[in-house]
Amino acid sequence: MKLMFISDIHGSLYWLEQALAKAEEEQPHTLVILGDFLYHGPRNPLPDGYNPQGVADKLNAYGKSLVAVRGNCDTEVDQMLLHFPMMGDYVLILHEGRKIYATHGHGFSMDHLPALAPQDVFIQGHTHLPVAEVKDGITLLNPGSIALPKENNPHSYGILENGEFSIKDFEGNIIKCITL
Repeated sequence: MKLMFISDIHGSLYWLEQALAKAEEEQPHTLVILGDFLYHGPRNPLPDGYNPQGVADKLNAYGKSLVAVRGNCDTEVDQMLLHFPMMGDYVLILHEGRKIYATHGHGFSMDHLPALAPQDVFIQGHTHLPVAEVKDGITLLNPGSIALPKENNPHSYGILENGEFSIKDFEGNIIKCITL
């Protein structure tokens, strides 16, 4: 089962459309969104193509194939526009015999992990930085941000398939890759 992870849309219809075009290419079973859907937040610049209503409309069309969690910029007002559940702080995904703890990263984070066992996977967004590493037997992942990457990283997303997690830019280059 192929999973695609995106995070930190921050209201950018332009970058969401780029990510959804990649989803059409990649054909994941499920698209997992790691929060920060509609609002750009007070510390971020306006992203390219800022259009929160357009983002909501576009995501609602994909609602049945989405799994989503709340980011620190998401509120109950956002949930009123989105027709799929996105207010949970985390979601557990069982994938190929592993437990994946998916969250935004503003509560539990790579620096403050929930109770996980070796071989489990922790994935977050929030920092806008791509990560693929193992710490104390737990795989730590972050697909980066599709709309507002930081520290000169490219706009990126993650793919998990056949025990391998790849972070890719929108030109198809693999930024980071790790075998689970």
